[in-house]
Amino acid sequence: MNLSPAAFRARFPMLGNRVHLASCSLGARSLDLDDALRLMLDDMADGGAPWDRFEDQLHQARQGFAALVGARVEQIAVVPNASVGAYQVASTMDFGRRPKIVTTDLEFPSVAHVWLAQRPRGAEVVYGGEIDQATRLVSVPMTGYQYGERLPVADIARRAHDAGAEVFVDAYQAIGTEPVDVDRLGCDYLVAGTMKYLLGLPGLAFLYVRSPARTDRDPRLTGWFGRVDPFAFDPRTLDFAATATRFETGTPSVPAAYTANAGLRLIARTDLAAVRDHILGLTDLAIDLLTAQGRQVHALPRERRGAHIGLVDPDPIGLAKRLAAHGIAVSPRGDVVRLSFHHYSTTEDIDALCAALSRIER
Repeated sequence: MNLSPAAFRARFPMLGNRVHLASCSLGARSLDLDDALRLMLDDMADGGAPWDRFEDQLHQARQGFAALVGARVEQIAVVPNASVGAYQVASTMDFGRRPKIVTTDLEFPSVAHVWLAQRPRGAEVVYGGEIDQATRLVSVPMTGYQYGERLPVADIARRAHDAGAEVFVDAYQAIGTEPVDVDRLGCDYLVAGTMKYLLGLPGLAFLYVRSPARTDRDPRLTGWFGRVDPFAFDPRTLDFAATATRFETGTPSVPAAYTANAGLRLIARTDLAAVRDHILGLTDLAIDLLTAQGRQVHALPRERRGAHIGLVDPDPIGLAKRLAAHGIAVSPRGDVVRLSFHHYSTTEDIDALCAALSRIER
């Protein structure tokens, strides 16, 4: 059964006394997240050292994310964060014959810095440059982290593949708010984490790899979870699994794995096309009401707009603190306060935001 916005919101009792417009930074706390943490504690109390249950949670998370993005479970690696996912991809690449990494200033620095760190290995990082026969990798965020621009990933992927390059997609600001299908995107790699619109905790991310065993070389960062048989416990053998688990390292965050499953199950109970429509309607309303108040809003046309808009302010961090004092959570970045929306957001949230801004101005 697909949850309506009202039924979805009911899973988040914290929203009864707070307005949460910061899902682009950290998702709201749900009953399901609380239940997942209690389950982990119960498993620890019942099992003493319940590693088999922890491993099952990890396997469930891989399965849930694979289903969410239209991938096979053997194409999914569990990593601590998007930075490690990006590094693992870069570490397998030979930049000798094709040195270029084509990226954009819209890339989140956590990923962008990984590409820059490959320059001593011969990589040439180009911003918005031409995709040509010298290009090894094209990196593109599905949605920009600051202003919420949706980029034409599928078109970029076609151009990259025509030139013989691979494509890396950061879907962190899109996953959970709209349908994501790796085959339709045409990407070779995709990374996304659990703490934002997937409604989990920090400490867990997923790396999709279209062809895990077809890389220039093995990953440079590794650990026992990357082995063919992690439970062989052989310190003298370094082999790599043929699946995406070859990109994994050591023991992942167990609480994050439990809560990842809670969030993934919640998202699986929604129609993500309907979630996107709901969010777009709210961003339309927010833009209209904030503009009517005389405020400057950084927002794009509907088809190019993600799940958040930017409220321009001379002191975004200060405004975020003042809004927090009025029970409204937002996320400042650069010259804007990001206002992000999810399936649990309502028109009343926008009314409360506008009222708080008026009070602050007075």
